Amino acid sequence: MRNFFENVFSGVGITDVIDIIIVAFVIYKLLGLIKQTRAEQLMKGVLLLVVATFLSGFFNLHTINWLLNGAVMLGAVAILVVFQPELRRALEYMGRSKIVKAPLKQMDKEKGKQITAHIIKALETFSKDRVGALIVFERETSLYDIVETGTVVDAQLSEQLLGNIFYEGSPLHDGAVIIRDGRIYAAGCVLPLTRNNTISKELGTRHRAGIGITENSDALVIIVSEETGIISMASDGQLSRFLDIKTVEKTLLNMYLNTGEMSGTMSLITKLINKIRGKKDAEQ
Repeated sequence: MRNFFENVFSGVGITDVIDIIIVAFVIYKLLGLIKQTRAEQLMKGVLLLVVATFLSGFFNLHTINWLLNGAVMLGAVAILVVFQPELRRALEYMGRSKIVKAPLKQMDKEKGKQITAHIIKALETFSKDRVGALIVFERETSLYDIVETGTVVDAQLSEQLLGNIFYEGSPLHDGAVIIRDGRIYAAGCVLPLTRNNTISKELGTRHRAGIGITENSDALVIIVSEETGIISMASDGQLSRFLDIKTVEKTLLNMYLNTGEMSGTMSLITKLINKIRGKKDAEQ
């Protein structure tokens, strides 16, 4: 037995170990991307087909093996068609995932505070009056295709303008507002809906659209429910609900002023939110 292991590992070098680690990491990331999506169930079917092909060859079931081999060959092309949304999402994720992330363009401290104050005042009013709102903060990923579905405003941000856009009766109130470089760049924009079927049924189109755009970009989205006035935040395909106004304010200040590392992933935003909540609980 000892000689067996010595023979097996005698030809393994440091480059082989690195090779294995890289492959394992890639497989781990791919599994993470397809988890809780349509691709998860489809991948199980593909693996079952591959196992069945191997077993049919092992037991000399020639006719079945011939049919399964043909199915596998056609399946290689079919996968590109069936997995098209997942493949696109994976490529976009790879494009956004940088080893060294470039920080967001740092804004003047006073300007960042002013913009945050305008947004917070608007959110307070929306939440109190139960006015539905969908605000998208563009980051590194350009949202030009989304902007084209709405109306370009390119105006200075203020709570009054946000109120005029989102109050019922406005021709743009049903769409999303795109915030670019601290300005209201576009309004009345149509966002892609999420395809995640695990989301709570009580969430409506506004929340599903907010989650959907974060699945295809690194945008940060703030959502105010028209029915309950609850403020939510979405990023990287994940949603945090029941946020208080102070949590939202500190999150926006961290984003605009780069006082905290905001990479665009929900994990970091969740950590920030939990940290802020923890401090508040300690103070109380």
